Amino acid sequence: VQFVESGGGWVQPGGSLKLSCVVSGFTFSRFGMSWYRQAPGKERELVATITSGGATKEYADSVKGRFTISRNQAKNAVYLQMDSLKPEDTAVYYCNVGWKEVLHSISGGRWGQGTQVTVSS
Repeated sequence: VQFVESGGGWVQPGGSLKLSCVVSGFTFSRFGMSWYRQAPGKERELVATITSGGATKEYADSVKGRFTISRNQAKNAVYLQMDSLKPEDTAVYYCNVGWKEVLHSISGGRWGQGTQVTVSS
């Protein structure tokens, strides 16, 4: 199982970024996927989650209305469109398998390297 995140960077408040995560090692289309983030000195938190077919999505209250999760079954990829970014969105962002929580039976405890998002003026 492998998760490869990309798309992070530095952006000014109010800006946008689109993160991508390409996965391998399991049947992507059968499982929900989620994005998490971890800011310095804080616990990793769930940001957004999407069901296996993509029909249902949920978001943390802190990002609702600003972030959009999506997936492309053909590319084994999950995305996070982030708009109206705020300094408090600064964190390392990760994806993992599972709807609302990590499916450890699939992930085997693995995480990708993450992608750094920095929002500042």
